[in-house]
Amino acid sequence: MTVPKSPTITPSPAVAAAALPGSPPNTASPWPVFWVASLAVFLVSMDGTMLFAAFSALRAGFPDATAADLSWVLNAYTVVYAAMLIPSGGLADRHGRKRVFLVGVALFLAASAACGLAVSVEWLVAARVLQALGAAMLTPASLSLVLAAFPTDKRAVAVSLWGAVGGLAAAVGPSLGAFVVASFGWQWAFYLNVPLGILAIWRGATLLTEAKQPTRGRPLDLVGMSVLVVGIGALALSIVQADSPAWSRRELLATAGAGVASILGFVAWARFAEAPLVDLKLFRNPTYRYVNLATLSFGTAFSMMFFAFFFYMNSIWRYPLPLAGLAMAPGPLLVVPVAALSGRLAGRHGHRPVLIAGCLIYAASALWFLMVPGIEPAYLTHWLPGMLLSGTGVGMVLPSLSGAAVSRLPPAHYAVGSAVNQAIRQIGSVMGVALTVLLLGGATLHRGDFDAIYLCHMSLALLTAALCLPVNTAPTAIAEK
Repeated sequence: MTVPKSPTITPSPAVAAAALPGSPPNTASPWPVFWVASLAVFLVSMDGTMLFAAFSALRAGFPDATAADLSWVLNAYTVVYAAMLIPSGGLADRHGRKRVFLVGVALFLAASAACGLAVSVEWLVAARVLQALGAAMLTPASLSLVLAAFPTDKRAVAVSLWGAVGGLAAAVGPSLGAFVVASFGWQWAFYLNVPLGILAIWRGATLLTEAKQPTRGRPLDLVGMSVLVVGIGALALSIVQADSPAWSRRELLATAGAGVASILGFVAWARFAEAPLVDLKLFRNPTYRYVNLATLSFGTAFSMMFFAFFFYMNSIWRYPLPLAGLAMAPGPLLVVPVAALSGRLAGRHGHRPVLIAGCLIYAASALWFLMVPGIEPAYLTHWLPGMLLSGTGVGMVLPSLSGAAVSRLPPAHYAVGSAVNQAIRQIGSVMGVALTVLLLGGATLHRGDFDAIYLCHMSLALLTAALCLPVNTAPTAIAEK
């Protein structure tokens, strides 16, 4: 499908700087805004994975609760976060990004304290739902604040670093969580958010400026929001409960079918609504379409690699959890410097070469894990090289997908456009977890059980590379007439 030439799709740097709502004066440094926005995203991303290290401590803390009950401490957060990202992006675009960001951080902070004070599983699950609502509000608002703060020629680097912060936090969450829980108790997996959240609110209130939104007068699409929440929530729920004995196959299929039907209903509604939550014209841009498909496949692959690592360390090499977390650290430590370099390259040459090269490196890491590690621990020679490859691949791909997704969007749709991309990544992550548990959820694991995981991991990385071929964000790119 062709895209009409439009100055909002491929603006020159001068036009973009003038047209971007909330652009700072040329004399203002954008980096304080970046660090405030990134601090909040760091908390959200870290919190999403830290609890995997705290799960056994939660079982000890709530001995009367079943494993299925405690799984909702993780699943309730995942489902609500995925379902509310896009509606929250619409709220930020319409009612002010600074306002929605600060409200989201405050809600996330209060809910974190409530989680640490929980005296029952029901209390903890309810607090996790509030945490997810706060996280969903601040995430798309955070990226749009970063985009508005930087001039056009610096946005690729800024978005790459913003994505790297989230990827780094998600990757270090389990190792940091293992240390915190072992030293202070599971409650501190939540209390850790409080001082950093207070800092983000204090600095955000003084540093951030509210942009005048061209869509602020439009009504909120409550029908579209409700249908979309039901659709994404039902779809995510059917995935996270795929291995649950409490759900029959018929119930899972019915839930998934309701989710798909609701999403299709949302698309139909958005085509005819006067002011839809998501403007479907965004998807007329081929780059935006293919980047979101690539985000789904790579999000699945990233999550599979992440959880397979802990299965392997614990079940095959018999590493205790804190040592397994430490063993994972070298890969995540590469993400930020690689993302900074990749962002500079993307700013000069576009995201496509960075994305394809990163996907191929990531596929090579899967091939390494498939062919090299055995049943005897040999971390330095058999595992570390694969971790360095995967860390490099993640640093090139994950932040670049976030940057490419919004690189050609009109400024008024930054928050909702990035929210769609983040929600798709979250769904991919849920799918990756479900597939990993399905393939490795047996009571006894052997080395050969991991072959299917690594083959899927490699195939998804190559699929992502293929989906990135149509991506065109080069500075000289011109939309087709």
